[in-house]
Amino acid sequence: MEELNEKQGFFNKMKSIFSLKADSASYEEIEEGIISGANLYGTNMCILILSIVIASIGLNMNSIATIIGAMLISPLMGPIIAIGYGIATNNIKLTKTALTNLSLQIVIALITSTIYFLISPIKTETSEILNRVYPTIWDVLIAIFGGLAGIIGITRKEKSNVIPGVSIATALMPPICTAGFGIATGNIEHFAGAIYLFLINSFFIGLTALIVTKILKIPVKENINNKKAIRTKILGTAFCIIMIIPSVIFAVNIANDTFIRKNVDKYISSEFVFDSTKVLKTNLDVKNNTLRVVLIGQKINDEQLSKLLEVKNKYGLSKIELTIDQSAIGESFTQEEIDQIVENDIYYDNSAFKIEEDGKIVELEKEIQALKAEINQMKKGLEK
Repeated sequence: MEELNEKQGFFNKMKSIFSLKADSASYEEIEEGIISGANLYGTNMCILILSIVIASIGLNMNSIATIIGAMLISPLMGPIIAIGYGIATNNIKLTKTALTNLSLQIVIALITSTIYFLISPIKTETSEILNRVYPTIWDVLIAIFGGLAGIIGITRKEKSNVIPGVSIATALMPPICTAGFGIATGNIEHFAGAIYLFLINSFFIGLTALIVTKILKIPVKENINNKKAIRTKILGTAFCIIMIIPSVIFAVNIANDTFIRKNVDKYISSEFVFDSTKVLKTNLDVKNNTLRVVLIGQKINDEQLSKLLEVKNKYGLSKIELTIDQSAIGESFTQEEIDQIVENDIYYDNSAFKIEEDGKIVELEKEIQALKAEINQMKKGLEK
């Protein structure tokens, strides 16, 4: 009996520690704060436009610090949380107002970012832009946990630094700006991927707001019949699945790409080891399952080539078609010189390797051909 009481005491203590109601604000305070965040007025719209311009500059210049600053001042999260809260409390008026305001904010944000990128002389696809084009299941998880943290922070008596952190983690602003970049550059793939990321973040932030509102048992504005409630749940579940499926596909593709690249690196570093030959460049195309390896130095023989093809499967690269391009260099080049060639910025084309040395371009293949021609002439002279 005493042991049972101890267990109950432990569980009660844990329940109180993780209780969302312990330091929760009053229902009136929670609703007032959420409605305030959902409303649009001059200051909010000015801040939205300014944050969009700042985020666009950050994406354009590949500046993480600038993007973070834009996310911290963005007012986009307010209407999204209000939508989830409005659905949970059957507050139709609030839900409609929040949806209208969010739609208006999205349109203004897209117009602002598109104008910026049309004016900007820099049209480069920076890594920060590309990071917002292919959403994955990890973005879904970030939106879920970030949304949970956000709505919990909003419903507390004492406000903390949770909301700024959530704004950074869930990243609502950069995807909208990336979508504007897609419109400005005519890149439909960038636009679609960025909008999808924004929808993921928005949907799951709103969903978590709905869930926490239900957990807190905030009173509903009006009662709805069971049929309508069931229909709403079915639609919500279906939409949730629709939002998740593409992100899972993206995640699988990225995981597969990472796996293949890791195996290729291991394959190259382990098998392409020769005394007088170096790997100059590799070009892996995962989409088309091709790997091109450019070698410089003494040409490897047929036996070595066969071995490279045979052991490829051992690294999980059976579907990868291997192409090896070789260019032999003259015997006058030492191993140290070969290493120096590889380390320098040397490029390869279909005709020859070219080395920039003292402002002169030396075409090695042509040099070799000239030497061969000279040897042939010497042979002819000896025959006479």
